[in-house]
Amino acid sequence: MTCFAQGSRSSLSYITENIFGTTPAGNFTNLPFSTHSLNLSKDRVAGNDIQADRMPRVDRHGNRQAGGDIVADLRKGDYDDLLASAMLDDWSVNDTLVVGTTPKYLSIEHYAADIDQARLFTGCAVSSLAVSIAPNQMVTTTFGIVGKDMTIDQTEKTQDAASGNQPFDSYSGNIAIGNVASSTNVNIVTSLDFTLTNSFSPTFVVGSDSAPCLEVGRAEVEGNLTAYFEDDALVNRFLNEVETEIEVQVDDPTGSNDYRFFFPRAKINTADISVDGPDSLTVNCSFVALYDATENTNFKIRRTA
Repeated sequence: MTCFAQGSRSSLSYITENIFGTTPAGNFTNLPFSTHSLNLSKDRVAGNDIQADRMPRVDRHGNRQAGGDIVADLRKGDYDDLLASAMLDDWSVNDTLVVGTTPKYLSIEHYAADIDQARLFTGCAVSSLAVSIAPNQMVTTTFGIVGKDMTIDQTEKTQDAASGNQPFDSYSGNIAIGNVASSTNVNIVTSLDFTLTNSFSPTFVVGSDSAPCLEVGRAEVEGNLTAYFEDDALVNRFLNEVETEIEVQVDDPTGSNDYRFFFPRAKINTADISVDGPDSLTVNCSFVALYDATENTNFKIRRTA
């Protein structure tokens, strides 16, 4: 008897789609990951008849959609197509992404090598992108996936290897905060996280239980940063509603593979300070990223070539 499938024998891989929901020919690319929760879900359609014995007769499957989270340690190269899907943009000749309007779809395969079973998720888009940066950890990224459908068979897609690059950590980079167009590096931030939310959602029609397309909402970018309380700078940005520029640079130990997350015009909406004991005080700030006319975006990603 074959043993049960083990998480340690799982792999993820992907290929970009040219047509929504259609997996093209060609090799997939291995996608390093920490955890994932990709699955197919179906709505239920129940009959409404009342019977004297009180027992229902009809329960059918209704609308179906794929989705879940892929959690990974961010690094150069391996997630560029997922970042482009999150930004609805193509990487420019200057190696940048800005918030765009053209969806980028993927087919993603989860393969359980020990039992030779492959689940293929099609018509997938990155509905949300969450990045967490803090001391003593890798730069953790969560890609929230929404997709069209799933199939299962025993044929693994041929995979090209991942880049082999090392993951980013919190020690190999900088954070700059300041007025719009004039931020400077600071060394008081203890953690920073942000989330881009696109709100992809399937659009169902009569005649099919899977969506012919996904609709997309606004590009909402919000985040939190925690910094040591050493002066009134962050508090005054909150009190006086000062528009703020934030730039985060992350890198791996080579020092030559940095990515930058740029919020050209942010508004700090809280500046909370609590005394929970004798340790150093921190300022806990939430922020929202707004459209900047000069950069023509509310959020930009830049990679090293």
